[in-house]
Amino acid sequence: MCAACGQNTHVPKPESPRRFAALRNPDCRPYLFGAALAMMADNIEHVITYWVLWEKFHSSALAGFQVISHWVPFLFLSVFFGGLADRYDCRRVIQFAQVLFMLVSAAWGVLFLTGTLQVWHACVLLVLHGVAGALWGPGEQLMLHDFVGDEELPSAVRLNATFRSLGVLFGPAVGSALLLGLGPTWGIFANIAFYLPLTLFLFRTKFTGHTRDGGVPRKRVGIMDSVRVLREVRADHTLVSMIILGGLGSFFVGASLQSAMPLFAQDLGSGDAGTAYGILLFANGVGGVVGGLVLEATGWIRPTVLSAVISTGLYGLFTLCFAVTPSYPIAVLLLVAGGVANLASMSVGQTVVQLMAPPADRGRVIGVYGMSANGLRFGSGITVGLFGAVVGIHWSLGLSAAALCVGTVLAGLWARSSAPESPAPEKTITS
Repeated sequence: MCAACGQNTHVPKPESPRRFAALRNPDCRPYLFGAALAMMADNIEHVITYWVLWEKFHSSALAGFQVISHWVPFLFLSVFFGGLADRYDCRRVIQFAQVLFMLVSAAWGVLFLTGTLQVWHACVLLVLHGVAGALWGPGEQLMLHDFVGDEELPSAVRLNATFRSLGVLFGPAVGSALLLGLGPTWGIFANIAFYLPLTLFLFRTKFTGHTRDGGVPRKRVGIMDSVRVLREVRADHTLVSMIILGGLGSFFVGASLQSAMPLFAQDLGSGDAGTAYGILLFANGVGGVVGGLVLEATGWIRPTVLSAVISTGLYGLFTLCFAVTPSYPIAVLLLVAGGVANLASMSVGQTVVQLMAPPADRGRVIGVYGMSANGLRFGSGITVGLFGAVVGIHWSLGLSAAALCVGTVLAGLWARSSAPESPAPEKTITS
């Protein structure tokens, strides 16, 4: 009998998830703030080191390597690092990643201070920085699940993405302030402090990334084990559709939008090019922050395959319209809308993958998703960057965004047609 209405046949509706549930969680809340600071430190390092490398070497090849080195570790190491997160205490895995970030920043500082920086030094440190980022990802997602459980996982993933977007948004501003105020050497040393809050918090929390799994046996970590997980994931159409959607956005647009922004600022011709560039860059970042807060406050989007398809398609559509619009104000609005859609797509995809993954292999499955959603970002340098050198940046971005839209529709149709053959667990809605 329903306690609300007293009828035997009435089944009460399940309670709606709490708004900002992850922020209300006393264990998850400090992690979110620490992750935002660490992500800001990541971007501060980019600002300082990229400026120094350009001033010292004036190498376009090195500038291209900066992008490749940041994302290729995700492509080749995400599944292996997911295995480490599955087997070991995720607190220590994340702390190791944070210590690696700090050591890289310290090494940059020493090289700046002694004036001994060479190209090979830069290449090694850039790769190590990318490895630290790839190592951080799977362990972080397991910690979020451990903090809040299945019911509030969408909130945790969404707010974590929002707080990371805050770090990305403020990183360039703080990095520029450190560069101008302290100079590159002491600025990069000061940047180490931003990694400390998250590192220290992980000594305090009791959660390991595995406390809710009830003693699930942990498999050994190995290359062949990664192949096994890839084969198992291939058999699950829902997981594959999420991985494909993440990879489509990563490969066709990915990190290229930011690098192409100076050209769009110049072509849109709204007053001073520097100011126009700054506003476009800010709009691109603020969309993720505003979108995350609005989606969390309203609960409009549920973690379903349909939601992921629609949000990914909208991201492609907004990017396509941005590529072709001649209006600067409309371009700014489209960037904000695209940021909202991109955050929704990423957070929904990440949530569905976590809920669908078997507990013993959750880290590895998250690694497969990260391999696609992050590792394929280097491909946008080809689809937008190199192709743009041939046909122009507006055409290359527009065609890439159109390809993203078409690919999203095809992935959605495939997921829908295969849904009856591979039903999802009750805790995940697939359509």
